[in-house]
Amino acid sequence: MAMKIKTLLLVVVFSVTTSLGSLWFYHSIFRDQYPSAEQPAKLPVNYARFIDGTAPTGPADFTAATSASTPAVVHIRTRIKQQESSNLPRRGNPFSDLFGDQYPFGGMFGGPRTVPEEQASGSGVLVSSDGYIVTNNHVIDRADDINVTLANRKSYKATLVGSDPNMDLAVIKINAGALPYLIYGNSDELKLGQWVLAVGYPLNLDVTATAGIVSAKARNIGINKSDRPVESFIQTDAAVNPGNSGGALVNTNGELIGINTAIASPTGSYAGYSYAIPVNLVKKAVNDILKYGTVQRAYLGVSYPQDNLSPEEKDRNGIKDGDGVFISGVATDGAAEAAGLKKGDFITKIDGNKIQTGPELQEQLARYKPGDKISLAYQRDGKEATVTVTHKNRTGNYNIVKAETVIDKLGGAELQTLDAAIAKKNGLDGGVLVRKIGAGVLKNTRMQEGFVITGVNGHSVTKLEDLASALANVKGIVKLEGVYPGYDGTYAYPLNLDDAAGDAGR
Repeated sequence: MAMKIKTLLLVVVFSVTTSLGSLWFYHSIFRDQYPSAEQPAKLPVNYARFIDGTAPTGPADFTAATSASTPAVVHIRTRIKQQESSNLPRRGNPFSDLFGDQYPFGGMFGGPRTVPEEQASGSGVLVSSDGYIVTNNHVIDRADDINVTLANRKSYKATLVGSDPNMDLAVIKINAGALPYLIYGNSDELKLGQWVLAVGYPLNLDVTATAGIVSAKARNIGINKSDRPVESFIQTDAAVNPGNSGGALVNTNGELIGINTAIASPTGSYAGYSYAIPVNLVKKAVNDILKYGTVQRAYLGVSYPQDNLSPEEKDRNGIKDGDGVFISGVATDGAAEAAGLKKGDFITKIDGNKIQTGPELQEQLARYKPGDKISLAYQRDGKEATVTVTHKNRTGNYNIVKAETVIDKLGGAELQTLDAAIAKKNGLDGGVLVRKIGAGVLKNTRMQEGFVITGVNGHSVTKLEDLASALANVKGIVKLEGVYPGYDGTYAYPLNLDDAAGDAGR
């Protein structure tokens, strides 16, 4: 009996010893592969915030943000009156996925035809209690009538205060007071994975809120076809559909952090990704329009690839590796050249903000106006240096740019100096691009939007100042000469400036 007890004890001791040895061996071999919260030093650095009590807890609640934002988001309906067209078709709208069908610019010449009335809708965001509304430029572009309906179903006629096609932003105004409005947030503070709400009027529905997360920042999708586009979008997976253009992207605090602008879709309807203009750019554009009548654009005077160069492209072009954005060219007499930047440098920081891609650089530069000074860090031959750069305007000086959208005698026509690259491509010395005919005297001609004015009564016009000078002291009928880029031949349109004076007096 004693022998059996002794044997049993030996078996128990052996089993316990074996088990403890196995546990020790397993822990010794695998402990670094399966770190626990009790060993924070062993965790990957990107998990550190999850063990210090700062990780978010509980489900997201959007009720407060929705109740704050929906009263301040408006429904915009526009009308473009029926027009008699010449033998050129009208220009299309690259943002039609979110706004509505437009007539594409292209195709063969045809005879004169009637362009039917166009109606479309979008969204907008009240940013003041006295009726200022920010929306997308493509929502109100070419509109003869702009109607705004608030969430409480009250409707108002709106007037255009100013717009900027390069940012695809516009400010309109309704005559009302004590209105709800959204406060600005800070788009720089957005984090990937952060919850956001898209608020607008999709598919002609009543005000609608959808939720998603920030899935990327500083996205360039190549949708803006203006002459100098700014694209550095916030990408989200909040559902956005046609009609959402110009609506609000808000955070869970109910703060405006973006203006919904575009979707990436093979069908024209939501397919997973939507894009918004960061509110820090929106604030700057709105303030410029209200103060100066036009958005002030600072020009650094460098060219760079929009996307990061691949290793193959770097090898092919003899480009060394470097952090930041590669400078592929420096403009003569530009701000960058004056600061000593050269082709081959890498821009790494703007005012301390790290720059890694072309859209990030574009977004940072879009926050400044001519005459502003910035601290710019760059890398050359593996060494980093910092210089102070004073921004210039696109004409090469430091002056604030006056609104170029109005020449009084032409009754609100939107005109701008033709981009130098487009002029060169079309064999022109310059010219003035007619962006919008407006409600003034130009509507009495057969001129179409997209026309480039190159002369007045036989005198050359290469920039907006030339056109203003040519029209300053003349009366009666003048002849505007020019071309349509992409089409052969020159055109001339008689213009009665006495009619323009009558328009201005009304």
